[in-house]
Amino acid sequence: MIPFLDLKNINQKYREQLIEACMRVIDSGWYIGGNELDQFEQNFAAYCGTRYAIGVANGLDALVLTLRAWKELGKLKDGDEVIVPSNTYIASIFAISANQLKPVLVEPDPNTFNLDPTKIEAVITDKTKVILPVHLYGQLAAMPEIMIIAEKYGLLVLEDSAQSHGAAINGKKAGNWGSASGFSFYPGKNLGALGDAGAITTNDTELANMLKALRNYGSHEKYKNLVQGVNSRLDEIQAAMLDIKLKFLDQEVAHRRQIAQIYLRGINNPLIQLPVIQGDATEYQQHVWHLFVIRTQHRDALQQYLTENNIQTLIHYPIPPHQQQAYREWNDLSFPISETMHSTVLSLPISSVLDIKDVQHIVDVCNKFSL
Repeated sequence: MIPFLDLKNINQKYREQLIEACMRVIDSGWYIGGNELDQFEQNFAAYCGTRYAIGVANGLDALVLTLRAWKELGKLKDGDEVIVPSNTYIASIFAISANQLKPVLVEPDPNTFNLDPTKIEAVITDKTKVILPVHLYGQLAAMPEIMIIAEKYGLLVLEDSAQSHGAAINGKKAGNWGSASGFSFYPGKNLGALGDAGAITTNDTELANMLKALRNYGSHEKYKNLVQGVNSRLDEIQAAMLDIKLKFLDQEVAHRRQIAQIYLRGINNPLIQLPVIQGDATEYQQHVWHLFVIRTQHRDALQQYLTENNIQTLIHYPIPPHQQQAYREWNDLSFPISETMHSTVLSLPISSVLDIKDVQHIVDVCNKFSL
């Protein structure tokens, strides 16, 4: 079976360096908020092109705490509206609800899967305060257009960059477009920890200081609490291992791009719709291919066929947020573009360790699929 994702093999490449990093932390006797975190935060900020990176416990906390920080700073209040794509993973929306803010769902561009900027202005009201674009599958949303709208209406922009480490438009990377950005380092991400981990990037000093307090019980100084904070800290061992893997991120993404090009050039089955790259692939848009998501009206049949041919696939995501029980008050709403996407998408294997021979085999099998 060709696995969808082989995390053991991915991390095996760096086994000795990861062990050395862990031993360095163990021997230091300092396990929370030390030099390893400082070093990774500096390096990740430099990689994204931002002034600050603030490590937190996971990607959801990165979004939750950023919105919470803006509330503490008086930029948001209960009931304010946050525009978010209707086809995102539900965590993007949980972060809004957790802060007593109102998610306003907007349909994506049917070609790129990302928030359609032409639909944003129609839903802006006097309560709209934030746009939360999600860089789905490794391709940035249309950030130049979104930032123009945000500036026109005086809105904050919180990028959900959980799937887009290193993705860029005109050389400007994910995490450096909006007012702030949330990253996940869940093990399956392009930059994955060996456990849960996350970070927030920003160029706003006031926001960065508030986030550093919020993640640590609201404390800016030991035993002094500015606000009612939480415990959401990126520990020293995860920071040390992430700093090792950050050095190889661009190299790993290059392999993902090679795989994507083989898929894009090789799969020519009319029953399969390939992903669309926004703009010019070499100059405008730098897709990092966290996922390679195809679409087909015959998803169940294709997935079963691929399984029978020893190719593992996954569905990202089978149920749109507005049809989830968690948001049953939305269950009667209709978002036809999102609903079509969620019923037709299928993710093919792609990773930094997937063998090119296996990729070509997947192409050949896909091209032989018929009804």
